[in-house]
Order: sequence, then structure tokens, then C-alpha cells
Amino acid sequence: MHLTLKQETANPPAANKRAQQRRFNEFRQIFNDERPHEALELATPAEHYQPSPRSYSGRLREPEYPADHQVRRVHNNGDIKWLGGRVFLSEALIGEPIGIVDTEEGIHTIHYGPILLGYLDRAGTFRKGEPRLPKKPEPPTQNV
Repeated sequence: MHLTLKQETANPPAANKRAQQRRFNEFRQIFNDERPHEALELATPAEHYQPSPRSYSGRLREPEYPADHQVRRVHNNGDIKWLGGRVFLSEALIGEPIGIVDTEEGIHTIHYGPILLGYLDRAGTFRKGEPRLPKKPEPPTQNV
């Protein structure tokens, strides 16, 4: 679809933004209402469209967390307060509540709703990906 959009609307680009927007609007109308789509058994997307039964207020609901989560709100610089210090998470989450859960290994997982963002290690350092667990000491070897 993106290649078709580019070929039909922007190759070459229109002379100005208003003319370019007209091209996009015409493409959208043809693509959704007139052009048959093989994936839809040669029907148009408009023939399959149904409005959502849920209304949209324009504001997303904040995620809710279970009782075992400690909830922190991300500050306007992208960090949270943790263990008397501050930990940077992301500026994309400014103002959002995040949930923190302690694991059996003493590492904390950080979530935004159902999304795992990363881990807080014992030192309070935020890490994306798998946590770095301390290596377990190997048992002593016996000489025979």
C-alpha cells in the first residue's frame, strides 16, 4: 500500500502542501471506496467497514495495576523516584503511571499496563531486556 500511495500521490510531489493533500484525499477515497482488494475477495474496504460500538472521548484511560504493583508516576523529565533516588525511564511516559513488581530474585520489573518496559536491578539501575543476575558461586571441586 505504501508503494502504491507514493507512486500515485508523490511521484513527483505536488507543487504545494494544499495540492499534495488533495492528492492524498483522492487516493484515500479511491483506495477505500472504489478499488477492489484481492485480500477482500475483490470487495472494497468500505464494504467491510463497521464503526466501533465503543465511543472515543479523545482521552485514553490510564492503565490499572494489581495490588502487588507499586505505582509511580513518571515525572516531567522522564524519571521516577525509587529507593530515595531517581531513575530515568523515558520522556515518552511523562505523566503516566507505571507499575513496579518485585521478583523472587530481588529484581523489579517495570510495566506500563501490560507492557514490560524493563528491569530495575538491586542498585536501582533501569535496564531494558533481560536482567543481569549475579552469578552463583560454583561448588568447590574435589581432587581424587
